[in-house]
Parts: sequence; structure tokens; C-alpha cells
Amino acid sequence: MRDPRSELLRYLRDGREVIVWKLEGLSEYDARRPLTPTGTNLLGLVKHLATMEVGYFGEVFDRPFPQPMPWIEEDAEPNADMWATAEESRAEILDLHARAVAHADATIAALALDAPGRVPWWTTPDVTLHRILVHMIAETHRHAGHADIVRELADGAAGHREAVSNLPDVDPVAHRERVEQTALRFRQG
Repeated sequence: MRDPRSELLRYLRDGREVIVWKLEGLSEYDARRPLTPTGTNLLGLVKHLATMEVGYFGEVFDRPFPQPMPWIEEDAEPNADMWATAEESRAEILDLHARAVAHADATIAALALDAPGRVPWWTTPDVTLHRILVHMIAETHRHAGHADIVRELADGAAGHREAVSNLPDVDPVAHRERVEQTALRFRQG
């Protein structure tokens, strides 16, 4: 049996890999384009998660990240961490994410699971590394689910990751049509 830290880190890494993999093979436009009414886009999800890694595994444990992040300053526009500006390249966002992950992993390796931290923006700010690991696993996998949907909307690509699709071997068009026909039976008016 794995130790708890290794197990938690494995789940966090799985989610991180999915998020980055969802960008592979996409045009610059499709990586940036908002595909939901709220503007959700793949490159923005990567930028947001990099920001969360830095905040939760850096600031919370007094382990500052060396790069300023103007999109999270008090005077930044709302949702500035959820999309890449024209001046921010995909390569820069991916590099930021990789460095944020390395910074987070260094915190995870250096501290005990019961190490105390403080999340000033939470109503109960006193936390442990264990709690933050669980929180970031949930946060990362939540956004990996968003990335699944956004990628499918962008170009039809679906699946968990390159080597593991986790999708049944069915005709997706026929399956969708069957689901639609069933839903239509319940449409009002």
C-alpha cells in the first residue's frame, strides 16, 4: 500500500496531466476560444490552475513563488486568471504551469502532511498540507472535467488521456441521437 502523501500526489498529478494534454494538437484559436457562455477556454483553465498551485502550495505555506502574477492582484480585472491575453503565449502559460507544479511539488515534498498553513481568503483559514492536497485534487479534477467538455466542443476529441480513453466503443453519433430522442420525450410544450 502506498503512503498517503504518494497516493494524494498521484491523484493530483493525474489531473495535472489531463489538463495539459487537452491542449495537445489544438490550434492557437481553439486553445483560447471560449466555448461556454461564461467564457471557459482550455488555455485559461491551465493558467487558472497554475495560479491555484502557486496560491495554495506557495502563499498558504509562506513559500513565495518567484514570479509576480498581475492577474490576481486586487486591481486586476475579474476572471483575469481564466484566460490568456494576446500578450501571453501558450508556451508561456504552459511554462508557468510547469514551474507552478514544480514549486508545489517542492512544498509537498518539504512539509509533513500535518504542516500548518493559512488560507486568508477562506472563512476557516487554518489548514494543513493534507487538507490543501485534497482541495487541489478536487479543484484540478473539477477543471479537468471542464477541459473534457471544452475540448470535445472544440474539435470532437474526447477521452481521459492519450493512452486511456475510458470511453465505451460505441458510435458516438448514434449514441447522442438516442439520448436526444429520449430527452425529447420530456420536452414541455
